[in-house]
Amino acid sequence: MTSLMPVRAERRKGRPGRPALLTVVAAAVAASVLSAPPSSAEGIGPRAACANGYVGLTFDDGPSTATTPALLNALRAGGARATFFIWGQRAQQNPSLLQSTVAAGMWIGNHTWTHPHLTQLGQAAVQDEISRTQTLLRQATGQTPTLFRPPYGETNTQVRDIARQQGITAEVLWNVDSRDWAGASTAQIVQAASTLRNGDIILMHDGYQTTVNAVPQILSGLSSRGLCPGRIIGGTDLRPVVTAP
Repeated sequence: MTSLMPVRAERRKGRPGRPALLTVVAAAVAASVLSAPPSSAEGIGPRAACANGYVGLTFDDGPSTATTPALLNALRAGGARATFFIWGQRAQQNPSLLQSTVAAGMWIGNHTWTHPHLTQLGQAAVQDEISRTQTLLRQATGQTPTLFRPPYGETNTQVRDIARQQGITAEVLWNVDSRDWAGASTAQIVQAASTLRNGDIILMHDGYQTTVNAVPQILSGLSSRGLCPGRIIGGTDLRPVVTAP
């Protein structure tokens, strides 16, 4: 991951194609990500409830007709906001679900058009994957996303340079993996979230009922530890920063 390697990085053996667990580095606040928060989605509590900081809840690969509505309901019921990394083709097929995600006060990020292994593609193909998704999200929402998550966490200099050209200010990886993609149970997803610390980002997916079921317990666990779901923004050199909503 070259220049985006964190201060406290560690590698663990896992699914082929999945990235090492990456720790977010706190940096100067820069550009904001897309948001259109309704009055009912203002975080999980007053600032005093967030005494131990903020974490980034992220959900990849949506929108999904099977889980997006329930996932949004679970987050809103807990007064929480999260970042959804949108799969372009799926958003094109389900425009109303994309609109519902924005209307629910969630933040939107680019997750490419077809979810490919970007590091195996040439420059033109990478450009197309990112730019087509940027165009769709901009046309659908009226704003240009500034967050990007490469599928499988696979990135290189070419990918980052093209992302910058498309207005991306943060390449958002993660340092806690829920492993919902690997069949983790709801209890296992909740356990993974229990390791979150201030500034951490957890990888989850919009597509698994086990993840939807875990959300209320995750929010309750964060609250009991003085942590709140936060907003991910751009820092230095595409590094993400988690801050107050």
